[in-house]
Amino acid sequence: MSSEDERSESSDTAIDPHAVGGRGDGDGDGDGDEYHAFWADEVADEVEARDPDEPIVIKGGVSPSGIAHIGNFNEIIRGFFVAEVLRERGHEVRQVFTSDDKDALRKLPRKLADTDGNIVELGDVNAGALGQNLGKPYTDIPDPFEDGHDSYAAHFAALLEADAEALDIPVEMVSNTDLYADGDFDDVVERVLRNADAARETLGQYQDKVDAEYVPFMPQCSECGMLTQDVTGVDVDAREVAYRCSGIEAGERFMEGCGHEGVASFREGKLPWRFEWPAQWEVLGVDFEPFGKDHAEGSWPSGVDIAREVLGNEPPVPMVYEWFTLNGESLSSSEGHIVTVQEVLDLIEPEVLRYFFARNPKKAKDFDIERLDQLVNEFDRFERAYFGDDDPDERFTAFAQRAYPFVVDEVREGRVRLPYTFAAVLGMVDDREFRIQLARDEGHFTEETPEWAIDDALERVERARRWAERCDNEYNYRLQSALPDVTSDDDVAAALDDLADFVEAGHDGEEIQGEIYEAARRHDVEVGDFFQAGYRLFFDETQGPRLGEFLGELEREFVVARLRREA
Repeated sequence: MSSEDERSESSDTAIDPHAVGGRGDGDGDGDGDEYHAFWADEVADEVEARDPDEPIVIKGGVSPSGIAHIGNFNEIIRGFFVAEVLRERGHEVRQVFTSDDKDALRKLPRKLADTDGNIVELGDVNAGALGQNLGKPYTDIPDPFEDGHDSYAAHFAALLEADAEALDIPVEMVSNTDLYADGDFDDVVERVLRNADAARETLGQYQDKVDAEYVPFMPQCSECGMLTQDVTGVDVDAREVAYRCSGIEAGERFMEGCGHEGVASFREGKLPWRFEWPAQWEVLGVDFEPFGKDHAEGSWPSGVDIAREVLGNEPPVPMVYEWFTLNGESLSSSEGHIVTVQEVLDLIEPEVLRYFFARNPKKAKDFDIERLDQLVNEFDRFERAYFGDDDPDERFTAFAQRAYPFVVDEVREGRVRLPYTFAAVLGMVDDREFRIQLARDEGHFTEETPEWAIDDALERVERARRWAERCDNEYNYRLQSALPDVTSDDDVAAALDDLADFVEAGHDGEEIQGEIYEAARRHDVEVGDFFQAGYRLFFDETQGPRLGEFLGELEREFVVARLRREA
C-alpha cells in the first residue's frame, strides 16, 4: 500500500482521545486481555503499536498565562509515567514540555507565584511590567518579579522546571519562541500558508469567524511588539507576510494596535494555536500527548483534521485526563483558587503527590488540603500492598505491585510511615527524642528500627506540622514540655488525680475521653471547666484537640505525671 493510500485510510479513522488509558488503577473497569493494573501500560501498548522511531517523544504543554499550579503539572507527570514504562521496556524516550510563550498576554492575572512558588497578589509585584505589555508575547514581557529571569515566560517556565526537579522528573522544557526564532516552524508555516484554502476549510468546521480573508498566521509588529491578526499579503516563496498592526482579540474585547504597516518573516510571528498544536507534533516528532478534557471536544478534533488534511501527518496517541478539583472547587488561576506544587510538597512527601497522579486519570478526584491525611493514609496502604500486606481489594493490590516502583524514588523495605495525624500530634512537640519515644510507645518504632528509617519517618512530622498550621485544625497546638504555672481548685485537682489513675491503668484514648466526663461528674465540676484545666496543663491554652484521644497518643508516664501536676 502506498503512503498516500495509508494516509487516506488513516484519515478516515477517528481517534477517540477518551479511549486510551484509565482502565486500570485498582478501581478500573477493564477485564480480559485488555486489562492492565496500571493505566500507563495501556498507553505504552498504544504507542508501541505504531512502531515509532526512537527516541519516542512524549509531550505536554502550557501557556504561561498565570500561576504554574498543580493542575498545570498534569501533563508532565502523566507523561512521565508513560515514559518510565516505555524506558522499562527498553525504549529511548524524550519527554518534552512546551511553553506556548509566543502567545500574547491577553489579560492580567490576579495572582502570581514568586521564584519559590509562593503565591502573591498582583499588587505585590511590578504590575506595570504586565499591564503595559498586553497583546505582546510572554517572552517579550519583563519579569514582574525582577528576579533575574529574562522575561515573564522564563519566570513561569523556571517554576515548572523546579516542580519537575522536586519530583525527580527528567523533562526537557521547550520554548515556542525559540522554535520560531530558530526556524523550526518555517517549513510547517510555509505548508499551512501554501494550503491556505484547505486550512480555512478545515478550521471553518470548528470556528465561525473563518472567512475567505482569513490567514492562519499572526505577525508581530516591529514597532510596538503586539501580535496582530491583520495580514494584508503573503509571499510564501520569500517566507514573508505583510501586515497592518490593527490589534488582537482578547476574550470579549479587542486590543487596538499601533497602526504600523510592515513585513514580517515566518520567524517574526506565530501560527494561531489551533494550527500551532499540530505543528508542534510534527516539529517535535510527538508520539504521545496527554491533555485535559477541555481540549478533547474542540482543539483535539480540529488538530487531528489539520494534521491530516493540511499538514499530511498523523496525530500522536492521545489521552484525555479528567480534571481534579481543589477543596471541592474547580482550579482557577484567574480567581486565585490554586495551589502550587511547592506548596503541596511542604505538606506531603513527593511520593504521595506522585501517587495522587498515578491513580486512574479518567476519574474525577478532589485534592482536599483539609483532608490530606486521607490521601496520605491511602498512599501508606498502597505501599503496604506492594510489600505484601494483605488487602481485601485485589485490583488495588495489583495496581500497587505494578505502579509503586514508578511512584517512589527508591524501592526500599523497612520504611516506617507514621500515620499522618499521629505525625501531626508529634509536631506539637519540638524535642526529637520525645517524638521518637512517643512513636515507640505507639509501636511505630522498635529497638530494631534502623536509624535511617527513623530519620525518614520523622520527615513526615514537619510536613504534618505545617499542614496543621496551614489549616489551623485540631492539631495546631504546641504541647508544653515544662509544666505550665497553673493552679486548680481542690475539686478540679481531685478529678485530675482520678483521671491520672485511669490513664495509668492502661486505657485507650476513647476510654480516656469518656472518663473525663465521668471524673468531672463525680467531683461536681463543670465539664467545660475540667476540659480547660486539662488544656492548660498540656498546652497552656483554654482549648485544644479532642483531649482524651490526644492523651491516648502520648507517652503514658508523661500524661500521668502532668495530670498529677508533677514537673
